[in-house]
Amino acid sequence: MRVHVIGDNLAKLATLRALLERQCSITSELIGDAEIRADALDAVVVAADLRSVDNITAIKRIGNRLNRIAKRIFILDQKLRLSEVQAYALGATAVLSNPVGRAGLMAKLIDKKLVDASPDRTPPDIQEAAAIGAACIASMFSSALHRKAVDLKTLKGSGRKITDSIAEAGLSHWLASVRQHHEGTYQHCLLVTGIAVDFGLSLGLSRTDLERLYLAAMLHDIGKAKIPLAILDKPGRLEPEERTLVETHPAAGYEALKGSEGVTPELLDAVLHHHEFLDGSGYPDALCSESIPDLVRILTISDIFAALIEHRNYKPTMPRPQAYQTIQGMNGKLEKPLVMAFKEVALTR
Repeated sequence: MRVHVIGDNLAKLATLRALLERQCSITSELIGDAEIRADALDAVVVAADLRSVDNITAIKRIGNRLNRIAKRIFILDQKLRLSEVQAYALGATAVLSNPVGRAGLMAKLIDKKLVDASPDRTPPDIQEAAAIGAACIASMFSSALHRKAVDLKTLKGSGRKITDSIAEAGLSHWLASVRQHHEGTYQHCLLVTGIAVDFGLSLGLSRTDLERLYLAAMLHDIGKAKIPLAILDKPGRLEPEERTLVETHPAAGYEALKGSEGVTPELLDAVLHHHEFLDGSGYPDALCSESIPDLVRILTISDIFAALIEHRNYKPTMPRPQAYQTIQGMNGKLEKPLVMAFKEVALTR
């Protein structure tokens, strides 16, 4: 595998070269001098402090070439929410945090399959749509953190690209690309968007209804920008107080989007109520069936399925048939005709 390392000081370059040179063909350069040749590379590792405006500017300068490389791993000096958001906005497909020690860093790089030289057969349009989608979601989270308006126009453009690429190449390629190149909350949002889009396509929704659906899917977890990463990425079961905090994200998302230009009451309702169930056992408002619109019912099924099949380092990925069986078993919580219609999306599309 051909890997290019970009760092903001010589010590980082030396450390990463020493770690990777036995497994990979390595080149490297300082961030301010970076002139990468994307066509000759399988992966790029960027080790930089993203609290530095100069570093961000330097990465943006090479952004077009950077984003043509399939694997883009950013290593941050510290595990900070704003730095992680910035990394994804700059095009990262995975983000690691230092200091983790040489052995720990190597283990993480291997986990991201940086030393796996098997070819990526995902269609380029799918990869591009996923990269653009991840950048849009990162920008959306950044807006929520800084209490700024979400750029709905850019979000719509990304959603259209996702829709067109899935209609052309199919859902399976989308799921494979997202699970391979993205992680955490960003992976989940992209999976939900792709699944919801394919569900909408299978139901024969109009272009206008599809737009409402993919916007709702992309926006649905924006409230998680307010939840600490240590809780969102915690391996294993959450403590009761942690679960209570996570369950504040729909209301936090609603508040972040309320009053934003172009964000309709329908989208706000989807963000606030995507964890509601028909039997009244959901949250935050314990709504019952007559109070839950069709858009939210479709989004909820897509959200649950995505959570079941997403890839996490601490648990195996659930096969799609098993995930669909789980959804089938949620009697009284999800609309039965929609669950039956979702079978084709879950298993065969």
